[in-house]
Amino acid sequence: MRVLHTSDWHLGRTFHRESLLGAQGAFVDHLLETVRAERVEVVAIAGDLYDRALPPVDAVALCDEALRRLVAAGAQVVIISGNHDSATRLGFGTDLMGAAGVHLRTDPARAWEPVTIGEVSFYGIPYLEPELVRGPWELAERSHSAAIGHAMARVRADAAARGTRSVVLAHAFVTGGRASDSERDISVGGVAHVPVTAFDGADYVALGHLHGSQRMTETMRYSGSPIAYSFSEAGQVKGSWLVELGPGGMTGAEFVPAPVPRPIGRLRGRLADLLADPRHAAVEEHWLQVTLTDPIRPKAAMERLRARFPHTLALSFEPEGGDAPARAPARSAGRPDIEVALDFVRDVRGEPADEQERRLLEQALAACRLKETTA
Repeated sequence: MRVLHTSDWHLGRTFHRESLLGAQGAFVDHLLETVRAERVEVVAIAGDLYDRALPPVDAVALCDEALRRLVAAGAQVVIISGNHDSATRLGFGTDLMGAAGVHLRTDPARAWEPVTIGEVSFYGIPYLEPELVRGPWELAERSHSAAIGHAMARVRADAAARGTRSVVLAHAFVTGGRASDSERDISVGGVAHVPVTAFDGADYVALGHLHGSQRMTETMRYSGSPIAYSFSEAGQVKGSWLVELGPGGMTGAEFVPAPVPRPIGRLRGRLADLLADPRHAAVEEHWLQVTLTDPIRPKAAMERLRARFPHTLALSFEPEGGDAPARAPARSAGRPDIEVALDFVRDVRGEPADEQERRLLEQALAACRLKETTA
């Protein structure tokens, strides 16, 4: 059996206010091509199908299209809810959709109720919020480790009784995994990790939550997100795992890279150097995060950067030599508003405002006073 393991689609997410719907649609097209070319029988989606509990309508439409196309291509689809999904909303119509070939596992109580496809049992462990399952499951502690441990104990017992090969889908932070800036914190009391050994016994574990593709063990892997959702993911290769299951269990796994509609990158240096250096020609069409190291904050920095790098999305300042010496806060009581505003400009930028900026501040302050008197 061939299983395509993917996760963390985050449909509806934006990237620094840039729409990603086109890139997500391109990934769906790629997924369908892979299913057909590789004769994939099961697509396993390990959580965070959507980016939030109430996804926008265009994200729901893309999800509907993706699932219809996957089933039409001859694949069964197994999906669990992640920490970004609404388990209740995503799980609507679970049994009806299962009859059509889309198998949802969003209810923790059904985590050890497998979807049997051929001679393989697929166990979907949705994201388990420890506080919600601690009481019903009579857990000794409120932790992700305890919640996953309980679910996996039930999974192992059921799989042993059936005598079938088993694939487990789970949405969790497994100890040793490398995180990115784009994942939502799921820690409880400062602890978010689940040990690798919690999943012992499964022939393959399809993990979701961490956005970088990585192998925890030979039979336990994160597929990562299909596209980058933060600049901390620059350099990561996005895609899915194509897993082969034989009569004795997993026999191999191949990483299938996904298309990259627009790469991301990071630049650092003085503004004039970045604008002139020919070595940066390769990233002129990338989405960029730029850190300027000029000792004095340049004026109109974003506008000047975008003249060469039109897709610059994030800009920060880290002056060479470290931060300027701390300055005692200026007293504002009894001082003219314009003086306070000019002090702020000087402290933030490292040089005083020019005459044109001073006039602009005076006009803004006058407008504020007028609004206050007429309100």
